[in-house]
Amino acid sequence: MNIRSMAAAALAVLSLATASQTAFAAETAAHETITPALAEAIPNVPGKTMTALVVEYAPGAKSPSHRHGQAFVVGYVLSGAIRSQVDGGETRVFHAGEHWTEKPGAHHTVSENASDTEPAKLLAIFIADTKDKNLVTFDKK
Repeated sequence: MNIRSMAAAALAVLSLATASQTAFAAETAAHETITPALAEAIPNVPGKTMTALVVEYAPGAKSPSHRHGQAFVVGYVLSGAIRSQVDGGETRVFHAGEHWTEKPGAHHTVSENASDTEPAKLLAIFIADTKDKNLVTFDKK
């Protein structure tokens, strides 16, 4: 293989790798990033635990429809704006400092960054049975 063929092959591999990385970044940017914040047993409510997760959305990112089992949930917007719809109710945009709640068994059909240009972040707080470790169940497609 001469130098010209080697250069062409290297360029083709580099182009493929760049295209794959771009496709992967676009795919992962379409969803949220979830980071555990805390999990504490509630001393005056035996068998219940409070768990909090930080959910970060890139501009335009959204979560698939989901449920939180039998947990009671509070969503508190830390920054940016979050569009949310629960149980077929009104779709609302919540800004930093605002919150919503979800009853046990609720269906969270819309959860997304309301902006296509700015990131958004929320704190999701769950009150659930201590034995319930699966706090998010995404709808099957």
